Amino acid sequence: MLAIGTSSMLLISIDRQILPTVLPAIMKEFGMNSTQGGFISSLNFIGTLLGAAIIGVVADSIGRGYKRTWAWWGSCFLAIISGLATFFTKGVFNLQLWRVVMGLGTGAMEPANVALVSDFWQKENRGFALGVNHTGMPLGQFIGPALLSVVLLYGGWRDAFLWIPAIGILLIIAQWLVGSKKNEMKVRGWIDEHGMTQPYSKEDVENKLGVKQSFMNAVNSLKNRNIRLAITMDFLFLWTEMGVATFLTLYLMDHLGIGLAQAALISGASGITGWFGLILWGTVSDHIGRRPALGIVTVGFAATVFCLTFINSVPTAWAMLIIWGLFRNAPFAVINSLTVDSAPKEAASSLGFLVGIGYGLSGTLVSPVIGWVIDQWGYSTSYVILAISCLLVFIPLLMAKETAGRKLKAQQLKG
Repeated sequence: MLAIGTSSMLLISIDRQILPTVLPAIMKEFGMNSTQGGFISSLNFIGTLLGAAIIGVVADSIGRGYKRTWAWWGSCFLAIISGLATFFTKGVFNLQLWRVVMGLGTGAMEPANVALVSDFWQKENRGFALGVNHTGMPLGQFIGPALLSVVLLYGGWRDAFLWIPAIGILLIIAQWLVGSKKNEMKVRGWIDEHGMTQPYSKEDVENKLGVKQSFMNAVNSLKNRNIRLAITMDFLFLWTEMGVATFLTLYLMDHLGIGLAQAALISGASGITGWFGLILWGTVSDHIGRRPALGIVTVGFAATVFCLTFINSVPTAWAMLIIWGLFRNAPFAVINSLTVDSAPKEAASSLGFLVGIGYGLSGTLVSPVIGWVIDQWGYSTSYVILAISCLLVFIPLLMAKETAGRKLKAQQLKG
């Protein structure tokens, strides 16, 4: 299940890398500036905003554990269809339409996938499991541009979208074989044998809430201060990340004077170290707590984004982006763990809000805004603004309640 979860995140990541990577070619074909290109990018996030929130509620209504695979399958099918349709699209309107639909699919898949993996793993190692699960993101950030650079040497930007159905079909087959009730019961038996904490109680195993009750639970989860703060932190991290990623290929082409294929390859350099950062900080958060881990990551994230202003050659581009990779994806595994810790019964709904509001809303807003900043004042100014926005994470972080770590466990034992 963890391998399928990681591969699902890989698919989501590759899709999110495709548009920024081929955006220069799209802008050239349709005669767009950075602001207009940013709007095209924002449409995917609008779909994500809707898909994550809706499927999060649906996944909770179906039930816990293996039952979440139904929501996962639906979102994967939607991504496959959108990838194929984008390949055949000709005009700007159709491109815009299928970017919204693709956002619905991948936006829905992420919370369903995280909740599914979380339900197949003991609570004591949830940060590690979700950290490994999220390594699909940095792997996709490197593998995606690497594959796309080859595609762009021999084909057009439309060909790049065929990677989504190719990967998606294999994942559906794998999930059909692995995501069963029988396999989940094996996992729960192993957890009991080793004296660990089940991801959810026995009473919830066969519980089916229905869409209405799941929606009410989702709304009620927003009354939880930690959930609201987690969404705010997620928004700020993703605002920063997507503000950089959306125009990174274009920045490398304009700033270094290199071609699209080479710029596409370099743009994925953060993925080389991103997998390590995810596992490292996810595991660290299990031991020292979610808040201290997020504090360290916030400083590293902001500092490395600011340092992108010092890129002046191909070697420095590789170096800066590889260092950024240690922090780029790391906060999301920790924030997801904080969310599941804080609202375990509404995991998919809470994660849906997290992805929908955090990723969907931030991406919808940041692409045209940063595109406008670049048109007006240049890339360096945009990186300074994005670094400052990342540091704002400390405001909600200082108000969050700790949910993991040795200190918390010791306090609970004393109590």
